[in-house]
Amino acid sequence: MTRAISRKPSAAFVGASWGALVLGSLTYLVGLWNAGLQLNEKGYYLTLLLYGLFAAVSVQKSVRDRMEGIPVTNLYYGLAWTSVLAALTLMFIGLWNAQIAFSEKGFYAMAYAMSLFAAIAVQKNTRDSAGDEREFD
Repeated sequence: MTRAISRKPSAAFVGASWGALVLGSLTYLVGLWNAGLQLNEKGYYLTLLLYGLFAAVSVQKSVRDRMEGIPVTNLYYGLAWTSVLAALTLMFIGLWNAQIAFSEKGFYAMAYAMSLFAAIAVQKNTRDSAGDEREFD
């Protein structure tokens, strides 16, 4: 007897993933709003958040597609990984050179890392839930 095993994530994990994404991103944005930075610096860090979130989700999707045998070109796969590395490198360089307190640098780094990790988890949960519904319909 073959029994189908659901890969659907638990409601607790889905909630925790969304909570971490909202908390990390919102905290980052509130900190950015209240920061004593010039408008162009705020724009730089906002763009890095958006770019990093998109790149992280893109990598997760590409890796998962390849695992499931869905074709992903080497070019796109490479660009996705390059984008994540570029976003992290640009964040590191920006914080390294920022004229803000060391504690603020740590705050932004942790909120950024939390947001990127949570975006990957949310994408995984979304994919698992969608795959589970297709599998058992």
